[in-house]
Amino acid sequence: MLPCLNEAEALPWVLGRIPDGWRALVVDNGSTDGSAGIARALGARVVHEPRRGFGAACHAGLTAATAEVVCFCDCDASLDPALLVPFVEEVRSGAADLVLGRRRPQGRGAWPAHARAGNLALARLLRRRTGLGLHDLGPLRAARREPLLALGLTDRRSGYPLEMVVRAADAGWRIAEHDVPYLPRTGDSKVTGTWRGTWQAVRDMSRVLGGLPAREEAAR
Repeated sequence: MLPCLNEAEALPWVLGRIPDGWRALVVDNGSTDGSAGIARALGARVVHEPRRGFGAACHAGLTAATAEVVCFCDCDASLDPALLVPFVEEVRSGAADLVLGRRRPQGRGAWPAHARAGNLALARLLRRRTGLGLHDLGPLRAARREPLLALGLTDRRSGYPLEMVVRAADAGWRIAEHDVPYLPRTGDSKVTGTWRGTWQAVRDMSRVLGGLPAREEAAR
């Protein structure tokens, strides 16, 4: 799934990096720059999600997907979807239930300091909440579709990635994390490029984390 909001400039590169035999599913979240048409012309399946929000777009894609194993990747060219191949193999082999990419910035400007600080703070809270040695809440990830749907994810904003990890951990999933290069994004960022966007994402994730039961309670 590729959640998309005005990514016309990045789409050709992103869709050109989709592994052979895979089908890209672009979820257009209200783009006004022709992103949906570009994605369709490049061979992607396009799903429209009018409700704004990262989680809304991701979940619309998850619902619309038909593959047994599904992947998530940003559509701004900051992450290479070809990196998901070993993630999928790890899920299919049964070695892990959810595989996450730990972003490693490549070059100046790839990950603004305020965004990295917010991510580190949330990662610490996540480790404390789940007991897992995770370092990032990045969007590059792979898992089986049906078990993901069964987690009952409810957040439709920036808290969606965190809720997925917490609910998966509470369900006893085996969660793996691997380093991936994180490139400077193409175009303007809607979240990490601004203090306001970063603060909104941190607030969304903190709200989700605070609204979920403690791990001991969730296991009962």
